[in-house]
Order: sequence, then structure tokens, then C-alpha cells
Amino acid sequence: MKKPIVFLAVLVVCLAALSGFDSTFSFGKDTPPVEATASTEAMGSDVLAFQNLVSTVEIAHTKFSSLAAAMPEATYAWQPMDGVRIVSAVYIHIAADNFFVPSLMGLDAPDETGITDDVMTFRAYQEREMTKAEVVAAVDHSFEFLLGAMEETANNLERPLMLGGGETTVGDIWIRAVTHLHEHLGQSIAYARTNEVVPPWSN
Repeated sequence: MKKPIVFLAVLVVCLAALSGFDSTFSFGKDTPPVEATASTEAMGSDVLAFQNLVSTVEIAHTKFSSLAAAMPEATYAWQPMDGVRIVSAVYIHIAADNFFVPSLMGLDAPDETGITDDVMTFRAYQEREMTKAEVVAAVDHSFEFLLGAMEETANNLERPLMLGGGETTVGDIWIRAVTHLHEHLGQSIAYARTNEVVPPWSN
């Protein structure tokens, strides 16, 4: 089986799984999938599917940013139990990952983050102390950088990369990154609900 077909198949399964969640994760009412046109068909099915993946990140951007802003600053130090991330640490972790993942593809993160393709810089960023306003700004900035990086690599999804001692591709790393985002979006929603904060997009 050719690699492009493998990427497309995995991406379709990923998108189907994500779109199968309840209204909290309903993509249909937020941003419709990219529709096939003469120009998108010319790009190929892999790129069209990738543009739909980009759309899910745009939705995640809106939800993370609005939820981080909706959480009162007094809740930013809250955690459900010892040994797990506090509210602010979850958002800082997401920002760090959004900056770090593109660096693995050779795309430099903004200098002020201090993040490179060295995992220690990724960890160091997560140790920063930030106010709520700084956290919200960091989340927003990180998603803008991540989305720009995704668009920049859209035509090189099959480029091989080494990750964790094994070979993978740019496209595979993006799928993993989007899955990771939704894991922590679910966590953030649970944190919010527990603190009686209704996600802004929810009823």
C-alpha cells in the first residue's frame, strides 16, 4: 500500500473519531469540512483531507482560547488531585507543545519561547510562571504559530522524519498532535465543569 493512501486512511479514521463526540466536540456547527472543488481536487485527496485536519485545529484554537479566558484566575492553581497538572499548567503544556512540534520539522519557534527541537527546552517552557493574561496570550500565540506551520508543510506530508528513535512522516506527526490537543481539551472541559465554569461554546 502506498504511503499517501496510508496517510489518508489514518486521517479519515482520526477525523471520524473526533467528529463522533458529543456536542462539545461537534465540528459541524462550528466550521464545515473543506468541500471539494476543482482547485482542491487538483491538490489531491491527501491535501484536501489535511485541510480538514487544519480546520479541526482552528476549532481547537477557539475553544482553548475561550475556555482559558473563561476560567477565573482563582481557579488557575486548582487541580483535581496531587500529582496532576493544575489548570494553568494544562494550558501552558498545550502552548509548549504547539511551539515544539513544528520545531521537530525544522520550523523555528519564536525566539521568546526559547523552544527548539531539544526536548529540554520544551520542558523548560512548561516551568514558566505566568499570570492568567500571559497564559491566554501564550495559548493564542501558540495556535497561530501551529496553524502557520501546518499550512507550510501541507505539500510535504510524506516527508520522512525521525521521532523517538523511529521513522515517521510529517503527516503522521500532525495527526498525533491533533489527537493530543483533543485529549487536553477534554481534560480542560472537565476541569472547567468541576469548577462550575460552562464552556463558552456549550449550552
